[in-house]
Amino acid sequence: MKKSDKKEKKIENPNSKTVKNKEKKNKEKKPNKFIETIKKKWLINGTKTTLLVLIILAIFFGVNIGLQKASLTPLDFSKEKLFTLTQASKDKVKNIEKDVTLYFVEYSDDDSTLDLAKQYSKVNNHIKVEAVKANDRPDLVQKYGIESGTTAIIAECGEKYKILSSQDLVTYDSTTYESISIAEEKLTATIQTVTTDTVPKVYFLSGYSKLSLSSGMQYLNAYLENEIYDVETVDVLTTGKIPDDCDTLVITMPSKDFDEIATNAIIDYINSGKNILWFQAATAQNIETPNVNKILAMYGINPFSLGIIREADSNRMLSNQPDLILPNIQSTDVTKKLVNAEGVIFIDATKINTMDSDKLTELNVEKTELLKTSEKSYFRTNFTNSQDEAEDDDEVGSYTVGEMMTKTITEANEETGEKAKTSKLIIYGENYFISDMPLTSSTQTPVIQYRQNKDLALNSISYLVDREDDITARKSTGTVTYTATEETRQALEEKTAQDSDEVILSYEVTSTDLKNYKKGKDYKAGRKNPFSAVTTTEAGNTTQTNTTGNTNTTNSGSKVNTENTTNTEKNNSTSNSNSTNYYPDKGIK
Repeated sequence: MKKSDKKEKKIENPNSKTVKNKEKKNKEKKPNKFIETIKKKWLINGTKTTLLVLIILAIFFGVNIGLQKASLTPLDFSKEKLFTLTQASKDKVKNIEKDVTLYFVEYSDDDSTLDLAKQYSKVNNHIKVEAVKANDRPDLVQKYGIESGTTAIIAECGEKYKILSSQDLVTYDSTTYESISIAEEKLTATIQTVTTDTVPKVYFLSGYSKLSLSSGMQYLNAYLENEIYDVETVDVLTTGKIPDDCDTLVITMPSKDFDEIATNAIIDYINSGKNILWFQAATAQNIETPNVNKILAMYGINPFSLGIIREADSNRMLSNQPDLILPNIQSTDVTKKLVNAEGVIFIDATKINTMDSDKLTELNVEKTELLKTSEKSYFRTNFTNSQDEAEDDDEVGSYTVGEMMTKTITEANEETGEKAKTSKLIIYGENYFISDMPLTSSTQTPVIQYRQNKDLALNSISYLVDREDDITARKSTGTVTYTATEETRQALEEKTAQDSDEVILSYEVTSTDLKNYKKGKDYKAGRKNPFSAVTTTEAGNTTQTNTTGNTNTTNSGSKVNTENTTNTEKNNSTSNSNSTNYYPDKGIK
Protein backbone atom coordinates (compact mmCIF):
# COMPACT_ATOMS: atom_id res chain seq x y z
CA MET A 1 0.00 0.00 0.00
CA LYS A 2 1.26 3.43 -0.89
CA LYS A 3 1.93 6.02 1.78
CA SER A 4 -0.65 8.27 0.23
CA ASP A 5 -3.26 5.53 0.50
CA LYS A 6 -2.44 5.08 4.17
CA LYS A 7 -2.79 8.73 4.75
CA GLU A 8 -6.15 8.89 3.02
CA LYS A 9 -7.36 5.91 4.99
CA LYS A 10 -6.29 7.48 8.18
CA ILE A 11 -8.21 10.63 7.42
CA GLU A 12 -11.31 8.67 6.31
CA ASN A 13 -11.16 6.58 9.49
CA PRO A 14 -10.10 8.85 12.37
CA ASN A 15 -9.29 6.89 15.49
CA SER A 16 -7.63 9.48 17.75
CA LYS A 17 -9.29 10.33 21.09
CA THR A 18 -9.03 14.03 20.39
CA VAL A 19 -11.06 13.86 17.19
CA LYS A 20 -13.65 11.61 18.81
CA ASN A 21 -14.03 13.99 21.74
CA LYS A 22 -14.48 16.92 19.39
CA GLU A 23 -17.16 15.03 17.48
CA LYS A 24 -18.88 14.17 20.73
CA LYS A 25 -18.85 17.80 21.89
CA ASN A 26 -20.18 19.00 18.53
CA LYS A 27 -23.05 16.56 18.78
CA GLU A 28 -23.86 17.68 22.30
CA LYS A 29 -23.76 21.41 21.54
CA LYS A 30 -26.81 22.04 19.42
CA PRO A 31 -27.39 25.65 18.39
CA ASN A 32 -30.20 27.52 20.10
CA LYS A 33 -32.85 27.99 17.44
CA PHE A 34 -34.16 31.21 19.03
CA ILE A 35 -30.72 32.80 19.22
CA GLU A 36 -29.89 31.71 15.67
CA THR A 37 -33.16 33.17 14.41
CA ILE A 38 -32.39 36.50 16.10
CA LYS A 39 -28.90 36.57 14.59
CA LYS A 40 -29.96 35.62 11.04
CA LYS A 41 -33.29 37.41 10.66
CA TRP A 42 -33.05 40.40 13.04
CA LEU A 43 -29.45 41.48 13.51
CA ILE A 44 -28.40 41.35 9.86
CA ASN A 45 -31.06 43.80 8.72
CA GLY A 46 -30.59 47.34 10.10
CA THR A 47 -34.31 48.16 10.18
CA LYS A 48 -35.14 44.94 11.99
CA THR A 49 -32.29 45.54 14.48
CA THR A 50 -33.72 48.97 15.33
CA LEU A 51 -37.18 47.49 15.71
CA LEU A 52 -35.81 44.79 18.05
CA VAL A 53 -34.17 47.44 20.25
CA LEU A 54 -37.45 49.40 20.41
CA ILE A 55 -39.34 46.27 21.43
CA ILE A 56 -36.84 45.57 24.25
CA LEU A 57 -37.09 49.17 25.49
CA ALA A 58 -40.88 49.02 25.39
CA ILE A 59 -40.82 45.87 27.50
CA PHE A 60 -38.43 47.49 29.99
CA PHE A 61 -40.50 50.64 30.43
CA GLY A 62 -43.70 48.59 30.60
CA VAL A 63 -42.26 46.50 33.43
CA ASN A 64 -41.09 49.63 35.26
CA ILE A 65 -44.49 51.30 34.98
CA GLY A 66 -46.12 48.11 36.16
CA LEU A 67 -43.84 48.03 39.18
CA GLN A 68 -44.77 51.62 39.99
CA LYS A 69 -48.49 50.93 39.77
CA ALA A 70 -48.06 47.89 41.96
CA SER A 71 -46.24 50.08 44.52
CA LEU A 72 -43.04 48.13 43.97
CA THR A 73 -39.57 49.62 43.58
CA PRO A 74 -38.73 50.49 39.95
CA LEU A 75 -35.57 49.02 38.48
CA ASP A 76 -32.47 51.16 39.00
CA PHE A 77 -29.86 50.80 36.24
CA SER A 78 -27.78 53.85 37.14
CA LYS A 79 -24.12 53.04 37.81
CA GLU A 80 -24.12 54.67 41.26
CA LYS A 81 -27.62 53.39 42.18
CA LEU A 82 -28.78 56.97 42.54
CA PHE A 83 -32.43 55.98 42.85
CA THR A 84 -32.02 53.12 45.28
CA LEU A 85 -32.13 53.88 48.99
CA THR A 86 -28.85 52.99 50.67
CA GLN A 87 -28.59 50.89 53.80
CA ALA A 88 -27.13 53.92 55.58
CA SER A 89 -30.33 55.93 54.99
CA LYS A 90 -32.49 52.97 55.97
CA ASP A 91 -30.61 52.68 59.27
CA LYS A 92 -31.07 56.38 60.00
CA VAL A 93 -34.86 56.40 59.55
CA LYS A 94 -35.94 52.88 60.52
CA ASN A 95 -36.36 53.67 64.24
CA ILE A 96 -38.20 56.99 63.88
CA GLU A 97 -41.41 56.85 65.91
CA LYS A 98 -42.85 60.22 64.94
CA ASP A 99 -45.25 60.67 62.02
CA VAL A 100 -43.69 62.66 59.20
CA THR A 101 -45.15 63.47 55.78
CA LEU A 102 -43.20 64.40 52.66
CA TYR A 103 -45.38 66.49 50.33
CA PHE A 104 -44.07 66.60 46.76
CA VAL A 105 -45.73 69.71 45.36
CA GLU A 106 -46.12 69.84 41.55
CA TYR A 107 -44.01 66.74 40.99
CA SER A 108 -44.99 64.32 38.21
CA ASP A 109 -45.94 60.79 39.20
CA ASP A 110 -42.97 59.26 37.39
CA ASP A 111 -40.34 61.58 38.89
CA SER A 112 -37.23 59.67 39.99
CA THR A 113 -36.85 61.67 43.23
CA LEU A 114 -40.45 60.91 44.13
CA ASP A 115 -39.80 57.21 43.47
CA LEU A 116 -36.76 57.39 45.71
CA ALA A 117 -38.77 59.05 48.49
CA LYS A 118 -41.46 56.34 48.40
CA GLN A 119 -38.84 53.83 49.52
CA TYR A 120 -38.68 55.55 52.93
CA SER A 121 -42.29 54.49 53.54
CA LYS A 122 -41.32 50.86 53.02
CA VAL A 123 -38.60 51.17 55.66
CA ASN A 124 -40.76 52.95 58.24
CA ASN A 125 -44.55 53.25 58.08
CA HIS A 126 -44.36 56.46 60.13
CA ILE A 127 -43.04 58.15 56.97
CA LYS A 128 -45.65 59.03 54.35
CA VAL A 129 -45.05 60.42 50.87
CA GLU A 130 -47.72 62.34 48.93
CA ALA A 131 -47.57 63.88 45.46
CA VAL A 132 -49.92 66.88 45.45
CA LYS A 133 -50.94 69.66 43.09
CA ALA A 134 -50.99 73.25 44.26
CA ASN A 135 -54.60 73.69 43.10
CA ASP A 136 -55.69 70.69 45.15
CA ARG A 137 -53.86 71.79 48.32
CA PRO A 138 -54.08 75.58 48.54
CA ASP A 139 -53.71 75.26 52.32
CA LEU A 140 -50.14 73.93 51.93
CA VAL A 141 -49.24 76.57 49.36
CA GLN A 142 -50.51 79.34 51.59
CA LYS A 143 -49.13 77.95 54.86
CA TYR A 144 -45.57 77.52 53.56
CA GLY A 145 -45.51 80.37 51.05
CA ILE A 146 -44.86 78.27 47.95
CA GLU A 147 -44.92 80.27 44.72
CA SER A 148 -47.36 79.23 42.04
CA GLY A 149 -46.02 76.78 39.48
CA THR A 150 -42.86 75.89 41.40
CA THR A 151 -41.89 72.45 42.64
CA ALA A 152 -41.14 71.94 46.31
CA ILE A 153 -40.79 69.21 48.93
CA ILE A 154 -42.35 69.89 52.34
CA ALA A 155 -41.31 67.71 55.26
CA GLU A 156 -43.87 68.08 58.05
CA CYS A 157 -43.73 66.56 61.53
CA GLY A 158 -46.18 68.17 63.99
CA GLU A 159 -45.22 71.83 64.25
CA LYS A 160 -41.75 71.27 62.76
CA TYR A 161 -41.22 71.49 59.03
CA LYS A 162 -38.57 72.01 56.37
CA ILE A 163 -38.92 72.95 52.72
CA LEU A 164 -36.61 71.76 49.94
CA SER A 165 -36.47 73.32 46.49
CA SER A 166 -35.30 71.47 43.40
CA GLN A 167 -31.99 73.38 43.66
CA ASP A 168 -31.41 71.91 47.12
CA LEU A 169 -31.27 68.42 45.63
CA VAL A 170 -28.23 69.03 43.43
CA THR A 171 -24.84 70.62 43.58
CA TYR A 172 -22.49 71.13 40.69
CA ASP A 173 -18.85 71.15 39.79
CA SER A 174 -17.95 74.63 38.60
CA THR A 175 -15.02 73.32 36.57
CA THR A 176 -16.96 70.75 34.54
CA TYR A 177 -20.45 72.22 34.70
CA GLU A 178 -21.74 68.83 35.87
CA SER A 179 -24.71 68.58 38.17
CA ILE A 180 -24.28 66.20 41.11
CA SER A 181 -27.37 64.59 42.62
CA ILE A 182 -27.58 64.73 46.42
CA ALA A 183 -31.31 63.94 46.62
CA GLU A 184 -31.02 61.01 49.02
CA GLU A 185 -28.57 62.86 51.27
CA LYS A 186 -30.93 65.84 51.50
CA LEU A 187 -34.12 63.80 51.98
CA THR A 188 -32.60 61.69 54.76
CA ALA A 189 -31.19 64.74 56.50
CA THR A 190 -34.53 66.56 56.22
CA ILE A 191 -36.46 63.66 57.76
CA GLN A 192 -33.96 63.55 60.62
CA THR A 193 -34.15 67.32 61.10
CA VAL A 194 -37.93 67.45 61.61
CA THR A 195 -38.03 64.34 63.81
CA THR A 196 -34.96 64.92 66.00
CA ASP A 197 -35.43 66.63 69.37
CA THR A 198 -31.74 67.17 70.15
CA VAL A 199 -28.96 67.94 67.68
CA PRO A 200 -25.28 67.32 68.59
CA LYS A 201 -23.21 70.47 68.88
CA VAL A 202 -19.76 70.56 67.26
CA TYR A 203 -17.43 73.49 67.92
CA PHE A 204 -14.31 74.33 65.92
CA LEU A 205 -11.56 76.07 67.89
CA SER A 206 -10.70 79.34 66.16
CA GLY A 207 -7.70 81.62 66.27
CA TYR A 208 -4.90 79.05 66.09
CA SER A 209 -5.13 77.59 62.60
CA LYS A 210 -5.00 78.68 58.96
CA LEU A 211 -8.02 76.48 58.30
CA SER A 212 -11.47 77.67 59.33
CA LEU A 213 -15.09 76.84 58.56
CA SER A 214 -15.33 79.88 56.29
CA SER A 215 -11.93 79.42 54.66
CA GLY A 216 -10.58 76.00 53.84
CA MET A 217 -13.27 73.78 55.39
CA GLN A 218 -16.52 74.95 53.83
CA TYR A 219 -17.25 71.50 52.40
CA LEU A 220 -16.75 69.83 55.78
CA ASN A 221 -19.06 72.42 57.33
CA ALA A 222 -21.76 71.66 54.74
CA TYR A 223 -21.37 67.89 55.19
CA LEU A 224 -21.78 68.21 58.95
CA GLU A 225 -24.92 70.28 58.58
CA ASN A 226 -26.34 67.72 56.14
CA GLU A 227 -25.65 65.04 58.76
CA ILE A 228 -27.73 67.06 61.26
CA TYR A 229 -25.06 68.70 63.39
CA ASP A 230 -25.16 72.16 64.88
CA VAL A 231 -21.77 73.58 63.86
CA GLU A 232 -20.16 76.68 65.37
CA THR A 233 -16.77 78.19 66.08
CA VAL A 234 -15.49 79.13 69.51
CA ASP A 235 -13.07 81.94 70.28
CA VAL A 236 -11.83 81.03 73.75
CA LEU A 237 -10.22 84.43 74.24
CA THR A 238 -13.73 85.89 74.09
CA THR A 239 -15.71 83.17 75.88
CA GLY A 240 -13.05 82.19 78.42
CA LYS A 241 -14.14 78.55 78.16
CA ILE A 242 -15.42 75.84 75.87
CA PRO A 243 -19.25 76.12 75.82
CA ASP A 244 -21.08 73.67 78.07
CA ASP A 245 -23.20 72.39 75.17
CA CYS A 246 -20.13 71.35 73.16
CA ASP A 247 -20.36 67.64 72.35
CA THR A 248 -17.10 67.53 70.38
CA LEU A 249 -14.33 70.08 70.02
CA VAL A 250 -12.45 70.09 66.70
CA ILE A 251 -8.86 71.37 66.65
CA THR A 252 -7.22 71.81 63.25
CA MET A 253 -3.53 72.36 62.56
CA PRO A 254 -2.36 74.56 65.43
CA SER A 255 0.11 76.90 63.69
CA LYS A 256 1.02 78.55 66.99
CA ASP A 257 0.96 77.70 70.65
CA PHE A 258 -2.17 78.00 72.78
CA ASP A 259 -2.21 80.88 75.21
CA GLU A 260 -2.95 80.29 78.89
CA ILE A 261 -6.66 81.06 78.58
CA ALA A 262 -7.18 78.53 75.79
CA THR A 263 -4.99 75.95 77.53
CA ASN A 264 -6.91 76.12 80.80
CA ALA A 265 -10.25 76.11 78.97
CA ILE A 266 -9.35 72.95 77.03
CA ILE A 267 -8.03 71.20 80.16
CA ASP A 268 -11.29 71.97 82.00
CA TYR A 269 -13.21 70.68 79.00
CA ILE A 270 -11.24 67.40 79.01
CA ASN A 271 -11.69 66.92 82.75
CA SER A 272 -15.45 67.30 82.32
CA GLY A 273 -15.42 64.12 80.21
CA LYS A 274 -15.80 65.69 76.76
CA ASN A 275 -14.18 64.62 73.49
CA ILE A 276 -11.76 66.14 70.96
CA LEU A 277 -11.10 65.56 67.25
CA TRP A 278 -7.61 66.76 66.33
CA PHE A 279 -6.07 67.23 62.86
CA GLN A 280 -2.33 67.80 63.02
CA ALA A 281 -0.24 69.18 60.15
CA ALA A 282 3.34 68.07 59.60
CA THR A 283 5.70 70.57 61.18
CA ALA A 284 8.24 72.21 58.89
CA GLN A 285 9.65 74.61 61.43
CA ASN A 286 10.78 74.30 65.00
CA ILE A 287 8.02 76.20 66.77
CA GLU A 288 7.90 75.99 70.54
CA THR A 289 4.43 74.81 71.63
CA PRO A 290 4.63 73.91 75.32
CA ASN A 291 0.90 74.40 75.92
CA VAL A 292 -0.11 72.30 72.92
CA ASN A 293 2.28 69.60 74.14
CA LYS A 294 0.80 69.85 77.65
CA ILE A 295 -2.69 69.04 76.37
CA LEU A 296 -1.49 66.18 74.16
CA ALA A 297 0.49 64.75 77.10
CA MET A 298 -2.78 64.34 79.03
CA TYR A 299 -3.64 61.65 76.47
CA GLY A 300 -0.17 60.10 76.46
CA ILE A 301 1.01 61.69 73.22
CA ASN A 302 4.54 63.02 72.90
CA PRO A 303 5.35 66.24 70.99
CA PHE A 304 5.22 65.92 67.21
CA SER A 305 8.53 65.40 65.42
CA LEU A 306 9.90 67.73 62.77
CA GLY A 307 9.42 65.92 59.45
CA ILE A 308 7.03 64.21 57.03
CA ILE A 309 6.19 60.61 56.14
CA ARG A 310 6.84 59.34 52.63
CA GLU A 311 5.67 56.00 51.30
CA ALA A 312 7.86 53.48 49.45
CA ASP A 313 5.25 50.75 48.93
CA SER A 314 3.72 51.32 45.48
CA ASN A 315 0.46 49.75 46.66
CA ARG A 316 0.17 52.31 49.47
CA MET A 317 0.71 55.50 47.46
CA LEU A 318 -1.30 57.37 44.84
CA SER A 319 0.04 57.82 41.28
CA ASN A 320 3.53 56.77 42.40
CA GLN A 321 3.79 59.92 44.50
CA PRO A 322 5.56 59.07 47.82
CA ASP A 323 3.89 61.97 49.62
CA LEU A 324 0.37 60.83 48.63
CA ILE A 325 -0.12 58.08 51.21
CA LEU A 326 -2.89 55.46 51.23
CA PRO A 327 -2.71 54.33 54.88
CA ASN A 328 -3.79 50.88 56.02
CA ILE A 329 -7.16 51.20 57.75
CA GLN A 330 -7.47 49.17 60.93
CA SER A 331 -10.75 47.48 61.88
CA THR A 332 -12.04 49.56 64.80
CA ASP A 333 -15.39 50.96 65.92
CA VAL A 334 -14.48 54.22 64.16
CA THR A 335 -13.11 52.86 60.88
CA LYS A 336 -14.76 49.43 60.45
CA LYS A 337 -17.03 50.54 57.60
CA LEU A 338 -14.04 51.83 55.61
CA VAL A 339 -11.79 48.76 55.78
CA ASN A 340 -13.05 47.31 52.49
CA ALA A 341 -13.86 50.64 50.85
CA GLU A 342 -11.69 52.86 48.64
CA GLY A 343 -9.50 54.07 51.48
CA VAL A 344 -8.29 57.57 52.28
CA ILE A 345 -5.56 59.84 50.92
CA PHE A 346 -3.12 61.57 53.26
CA ILE A 347 -0.70 64.23 52.01
CA ASP A 348 2.56 65.09 53.78
CA ALA A 349 1.46 63.25 56.91
CA THR A 350 3.36 63.18 60.18
CA LYS A 351 3.72 60.37 62.70
CA ILE A 352 1.90 60.22 66.03
CA ASN A 353 4.27 59.51 68.91
CA THR A 354 2.67 57.85 71.91
CA MET A 355 4.21 57.20 75.31
CA ASP A 356 5.15 53.71 76.45
CA SER A 357 2.57 51.36 77.91
CA ASP A 358 3.61 51.99 81.53
CA LYS A 359 3.11 55.72 81.14
CA LEU A 360 -0.26 55.21 79.43
CA THR A 361 -1.36 53.03 82.34
CA GLU A 362 -0.27 55.72 84.77
CA LEU A 363 -2.34 58.27 82.85
CA ASN A 364 -5.38 55.92 82.68
CA VAL A 365 -5.21 56.01 78.89
CA GLU A 366 -5.92 53.26 76.37
CA LYS A 367 -4.87 53.64 72.74
CA THR A 368 -6.50 52.31 69.59
CA GLU A 369 -4.62 52.52 66.30
CA LEU A 370 -6.81 53.64 63.41
CA LEU A 371 -4.47 54.19 60.46
CA LYS A 372 -0.93 52.99 59.79
CA THR A 373 1.56 53.30 56.96
CA SER A 374 3.36 50.34 55.42
CA GLU A 375 6.61 48.88 56.77
CA LYS A 376 8.41 50.43 53.78
CA SER A 377 7.47 54.02 54.60
CA TYR A 378 10.09 56.41 55.91
CA PHE A 379 10.20 59.57 57.98
CA ARG A 380 12.18 62.41 56.42
CA THR A 381 13.54 65.32 58.44
CA ASN A 382 15.79 66.80 55.74
CA PHE A 383 13.42 68.95 53.72
CA THR A 384 16.08 69.83 51.15
CA ASN A 385 16.25 66.16 50.12
CA SER A 386 13.96 65.58 47.12
CA GLN A 387 14.88 61.92 46.52
CA ASP A 388 11.94 59.54 46.18
CA GLU A 389 13.79 56.71 47.89
CA ALA A 390 14.76 56.43 51.55
CA GLU A 391 18.20 57.84 52.36
CA ASP A 392 20.62 56.96 55.15
CA ASP A 393 19.34 59.77 57.33
CA ASP A 394 15.68 58.69 56.92
CA GLU A 395 13.98 56.53 59.53
CA VAL A 396 12.24 53.51 57.92
CA GLY A 397 9.24 51.74 59.44
CA SER A 398 5.47 51.63 59.89
CA TYR A 399 4.00 54.77 61.45
CA THR A 400 0.67 55.47 63.11
CA VAL A 401 -1.12 58.38 61.37
CA GLY A 402 -4.51 57.93 63.02
CA GLU A 403 -5.16 57.04 66.64
CA MET A 404 -7.81 57.15 69.36
CA MET A 405 -6.85 57.74 72.98
CA THR A 406 -9.43 57.00 75.67
CA LYS A 407 -8.68 58.65 79.02
CA THR A 408 -10.55 57.63 82.17
CA ILE A 409 -11.27 60.76 84.21
CA THR A 410 -13.21 59.08 87.04
CA GLU A 411 -13.85 55.42 87.74
CA ALA A 412 -17.33 53.95 87.97
CA ASN A 413 -18.93 54.21 91.43
CA GLU A 414 -20.99 51.15 92.32
CA GLU A 415 -22.44 52.77 95.44
CA THR A 416 -23.84 55.80 93.67
CA GLY A 417 -24.39 54.04 90.36
CA GLU A 418 -22.31 56.61 88.51
CA LYS A 419 -20.66 55.46 85.33
CA ALA A 420 -17.00 56.01 84.56
CA LYS A 421 -16.28 59.42 83.06
CA THR A 422 -13.99 59.28 80.03
CA SER A 423 -12.55 61.72 77.51
CA LYS A 424 -11.72 60.51 74.01
CA LEU A 425 -9.22 62.03 71.60
CA ILE A 426 -9.21 61.02 67.94
CA ILE A 427 -6.11 62.42 66.30
CA TYR A 428 -4.84 62.30 62.72
CA GLY A 429 -1.33 63.23 61.63
CA GLU A 430 -2.70 65.16 58.66
CA ASN A 431 -5.09 68.06 58.14
CA TYR A 432 -5.05 68.54 54.40
CA PHE A 433 -7.44 65.63 53.69
CA ILE A 434 -10.40 67.53 55.19
CA SER A 435 -9.75 70.74 53.26
CA ASP A 436 -11.35 72.43 50.26
CA MET A 437 -7.99 72.69 48.48
CA PRO A 438 -7.45 70.78 45.21
CA LEU A 439 -5.36 67.63 45.12
CA THR A 440 -3.60 68.53 41.88
CA SER A 441 -3.06 71.50 39.62
CA SER A 442 -5.19 69.86 36.92
CA THR A 443 -8.39 69.65 38.97
CA GLN A 444 -10.37 71.82 41.32
CA THR A 445 -11.94 68.87 43.14
CA PRO A 446 -11.42 69.36 46.88
CA VAL A 447 -9.28 66.77 48.65
CA ILE A 448 -12.13 65.98 51.06
CA GLN A 449 -14.15 64.60 48.14
CA TYR A 450 -11.52 62.03 47.18
CA ARG A 451 -12.14 58.40 48.14
CA GLN A 452 -13.35 58.05 51.76
CA ASN A 453 -11.76 61.23 53.13
CA LYS A 454 -15.14 62.75 53.90
CA ASP A 455 -16.36 59.54 55.54
CA LEU A 456 -13.32 59.31 57.82
CA ALA A 457 -13.93 62.82 59.17
CA LEU A 458 -17.71 62.39 59.55
CA ASN A 459 -17.45 58.91 61.07
CA SER A 460 -14.93 60.16 63.62
CA ILE A 461 -17.33 62.86 64.77
CA SER A 462 -20.27 60.43 64.75
CA TYR A 463 -18.36 58.13 67.08
CA LEU A 464 -17.39 60.93 69.46
CA VAL A 465 -21.00 62.16 69.81
CA ASP A 466 -22.37 58.62 70.30
CA ARG A 467 -24.11 58.44 66.92
CA GLU A 468 -22.55 55.15 65.88
CA ASP A 469 -25.49 54.31 63.60
CA ASP A 470 -24.22 57.09 61.33
CA ILE A 471 -20.80 55.45 60.86
CA THR A 472 -20.84 54.24 57.27
CA ALA A 473 -19.26 54.34 53.82
CA ARG A 474 -21.50 56.83 52.06
CA LYS A 475 -22.79 56.41 48.53
CA SER A 476 -20.84 58.13 45.80
CA THR A 477 -22.87 60.69 43.92
CA GLY A 478 -23.35 60.38 40.21
CA THR A 479 -23.14 63.16 37.67
CA VAL A 480 -25.30 64.39 34.83
CA THR A 481 -24.61 67.21 32.41
CA TYR A 482 -25.27 70.68 33.75
CA THR A 483 -26.16 73.29 31.16
CA ALA A 484 -25.82 76.91 32.15
CA THR A 485 -28.00 79.53 30.49
CA GLU A 486 -26.38 81.96 28.11
CA GLU A 487 -27.09 84.76 30.58
CA THR A 488 -25.29 82.83 33.34
CA ARG A 489 -22.28 82.13 31.14
CA GLN A 490 -22.07 85.76 30.08
CA ALA A 491 -22.34 86.97 33.67
CA LEU A 492 -19.55 84.60 34.74
CA GLU A 493 -17.32 85.79 31.91
CA GLU A 494 -17.95 89.44 32.73
CA LYS A 495 -17.28 88.81 36.42
CA THR A 496 -14.06 87.00 35.59
CA ALA A 497 -12.96 89.85 33.34
CA GLN A 498 -13.72 92.40 36.06
CA ASP A 499 -11.83 90.50 38.71
CA SER A 500 -8.87 89.39 36.61
CA ASP A 501 -6.79 92.47 37.33
CA GLU A 502 -7.41 92.22 41.04
CA VAL A 503 -6.28 88.62 41.52
CA ILE A 504 -2.87 88.06 43.08
CA LEU A 505 -1.51 84.53 42.83
CA SER A 506 1.17 83.08 45.04
CA TYR A 507 2.78 79.67 44.71
CA GLU A 508 4.44 77.44 47.24
CA VAL A 509 6.23 74.46 45.78
CA THR A 510 7.22 71.17 47.40
CA SER A 511 10.61 69.60 46.95
CA THR A 512 8.99 66.82 44.91
CA ASP A 513 7.64 69.37 42.47
CA LEU A 514 11.03 70.98 42.02
CA LYS A 515 12.61 67.63 41.41
CA ASN A 516 10.07 66.60 38.78
CA TYR A 517 10.33 69.88 36.95
CA LYS A 518 14.12 69.83 37.01
CA LYS A 519 14.16 66.26 35.68
CA GLY A 520 12.07 67.28 32.68
CA LYS A 521 14.00 70.49 32.24
CA ASP A 522 10.69 72.27 32.67
CA TYR A 523 11.80 74.41 35.57
CA LYS A 524 14.01 77.47 35.44
CA ALA A 525 15.50 78.55 38.75
CA GLY A 526 14.25 81.91 39.84
CA ARG A 527 11.03 81.79 37.84
CA LYS A 528 8.21 83.21 39.91
CA ASN A 529 5.59 80.75 38.66
CA PRO A 530 7.02 77.54 37.17
CA PHE A 531 3.54 76.19 36.40
CA SER A 532 2.54 78.60 33.64
CA ALA A 533 3.95 79.97 30.43
CA VAL A 534 6.26 82.97 30.80
CA THR A 535 4.79 86.27 29.73
CA THR A 536 6.72 89.46 30.44
CA THR A 537 6.29 93.01 29.33
CA GLU A 538 9.11 95.51 29.20
CA ALA A 539 9.28 98.84 27.44
CA GLY A 540 6.23 98.05 25.34
CA ASN A 541 7.47 94.63 24.29
CA THR A 542 5.59 91.36 24.96
CA THR A 543 7.60 88.16 25.29
CA GLN A 544 5.87 84.77 25.03
CA THR A 545 7.15 81.20 24.78
CA ASN A 546 6.37 79.08 21.73
CA THR A 547 6.39 75.41 20.81
CA THR A 548 9.89 75.42 19.38
CA GLY A 549 11.55 76.42 22.58
CA ASN A 550 12.52 79.83 21.20
CA THR A 551 11.18 83.15 22.39
CA ASN A 552 9.07 85.34 20.13
CA THR A 553 9.33 89.04 20.70
CA THR A 554 6.86 91.59 19.48
CA ASN A 555 8.65 94.94 19.21
CA SER A 556 6.69 98.12 19.64
CA GLY A 557 9.39 100.62 20.08
CA SER A 558 12.60 99.23 21.49
CA LYS A 559 14.71 96.07 21.34
CA VAL A 560 14.49 93.49 24.09
CA ASN A 561 17.05 90.76 24.84
CA THR A 562 15.40 87.38 25.40
CA GLU A 563 16.57 83.90 26.35
CA ASN A 564 15.49 80.53 25.06
CA THR A 565 12.91 78.75 27.19
CA THR A 566 10.91 75.58 26.90
CA ASN A 567 7.23 75.71 26.18
CA THR A 568 6.05 75.74 29.75
CA GLU A 569 2.41 75.50 28.83
CA LYS A 570 3.05 72.33 26.87
CA ASN A 571 5.17 70.87 29.61
CA ASN A 572 2.61 71.84 32.21
CA SER A 573 0.04 69.83 30.35
CA THR A 574 2.37 66.88 30.28
CA SER A 575 3.09 67.08 33.98
CA ASN A 576 -0.64 67.23 34.72
CA SER A 577 -1.22 64.02 32.83
CA ASN A 578 1.46 62.41 34.92
CA SER A 579 -0.31 63.50 38.10
CA THR A 580 2.42 65.87 39.18
CA ASN A 581 1.05 67.64 42.22
CA TYR A 582 1.36 70.97 43.87
CA TYR A 583 -0.35 72.14 47.00
CA PRO A 584 -1.55 75.72 47.45
CA ASP A 585 -0.62 77.24 50.78
CA LYS A 586 1.26 74.05 51.64
CA GLY A 587 4.56 72.31 51.21
CA ILE A 588 8.21 72.83 51.97
CA LYS A 589 10.18 75.43 50.09
